[in-house]
Amino acid sequence: MTGWLRILLLVTVVIVSYYPYCVLAEDYPARSVRIIVPFAAGGPADVYARQIGHYLSEALKQSFVIEDRPGAGSVIGTDAVAKSAPDGYTLLMMSNTQTTNESLMASKPYQLMRDFVAVAPVNYSDLVMVIHPAVPANNLKDFIAFATSTPGQLNYASSGPGTPYHMAAELFKKMSGTDIVHVPYKGSSGARNDIIGGQVQMMFDAITTMAPNVQAAQVRALGTTGQARSKVLPDLPTIAEAGLPGYEATIWLGIMAPAGTPGEIIDKLNAEIGKAINRLDVKQAWAVQGAEPMLMKPSEFDAYLRKDIEKWAQVVKFSGAKVE
Repeated sequence: MTGWLRILLLVTVVIVSYYPYCVLAEDYPARSVRIIVPFAAGGPADVYARQIGHYLSEALKQSFVIEDRPGAGSVIGTDAVAKSAPDGYTLLMMSNTQTTNESLMASKPYQLMRDFVAVAPVNYSDLVMVIHPAVPANNLKDFIAFATSTPGQLNYASSGPGTPYHMAAELFKKMSGTDIVHVPYKGSSGARNDIIGGQVQMMFDAITTMAPNVQAAQVRALGTTGQARSKVLPDLPTIAEAGLPGYEATIWLGIMAPAGTPGEIIDKLNAEIGKAINRLDVKQAWAVQGAEPMLMKPSEFDAYLRKDIEKWAQVVKFSGAKVE
């Protein structure tokens, strides 16, 4: 075989090998797509995944099916996506739980930035710190004083290890010098039910889901976690205002795909997600709920994720947070 024939054969093999991905990217999606949510139904990730899935289904003329797979602090669902084919038909709805788990859970079966590729962020929102009305505290300083006088006797709920709710509470404990026992749940819905029922005394939750309970006086809000007051609960001070200067924590959501997913598919999804969250009606609806859209290209979201991993590694170290 001549040298030219060898080169021609090699080029043909490369083209044939790559061809399915070219067709896949051009015609994507040709069938239904799964968005796996590694958190329980009813929480922000589940709610916004369904909204994004609805808009993607409309735009791309295929079903985007939401599948909740909670457990192990999001590891079960996240690992399922990591092990899926990199063809764009299985996506991950994730949050800063995943970036926190990079330092909090060293033994998990995947590495975020090795086994996944960034697609697009979705939104972010502040959290709100709430207590059961039976707790004898009308404001943050009262609560800190009460918790300090009863070390180890109060409990706080979270939707699982590594979640923004868990880390917000651990940061609060460290900065306030209080000893409050972590009670992890499999999802935020169970945790929310138990703070309302009085089985636990304190919780950090997303404003987007807890604000109605605050307004109905089912829980007592002590502060929000952003740098500025929330437009949803404007009369409530930030935690930094109320007694812990420098305190800040938020929850953000985004979409990732298994590593190796064709760049053309990533770019297509990024563009369509960007169009959806930039719609005026979406931005107005989210503003009422306390959520703000996040618009980034895949490369920008990749850089954001890497920076967030470093940020939460520092918080884990500073707070001494551990997986129970």
